[in-house]
Amino acid sequence: MATEIEYKYLVIPDIWKHVTPSRSVEIRQAYLQTDPEKTIRVRTKDMSGFITIKGKAVGASRLEFEYEIPIADANELINKFCSNLIEKTRHLVTHQGYTWEVDEFKGLNEGLIVAEIELTNEDEKYPIPNWVGENVTDDLRYANSNLTIKPFKTW
Repeated sequence: MATEIEYKYLVIPDIWKHVTPSRSVEIRQAYLQTDPEKTIRVRTKDMSGFITIKGKAVGASRLEFEYEIPIADANELINKFCSNLIEKTRHLVTHQGYTWEVDEFKGLNEGLIVAEIELTNEDEKYPIPNWVGENVTDDLRYANSNLTIKPFKTW
């Protein structure tokens, strides 16, 4: 069983614009199923495809199962079975030994920048960069699956 422990924060744009990521990748993702108990997501990251099943979050933890699939299959699933596309650029930033994933959203979620950090346990202490703002881990509006239903620009 795979458990994801992830904290999510808003990014402070004026400070973030001065940060140089170590790597960036284009992501397209959509959902085959979204409900409070589970989501099934299809994603492309550059030239790779993935299908991910996530359980209900309890605090910062939830079950997560992710499998690589052919990019052609991922694109076909997105194009034929999903109407709720999210596009974003994911930047990877290392800060004091921890990797932060910073998502800059496009389309109807443009203007939203979210930083996530994955940990090995919920009690783990980690340094927070100066460009990281409010903790929104428990705010379901910021879940990607919810952003497909009620995009950031409609708030």
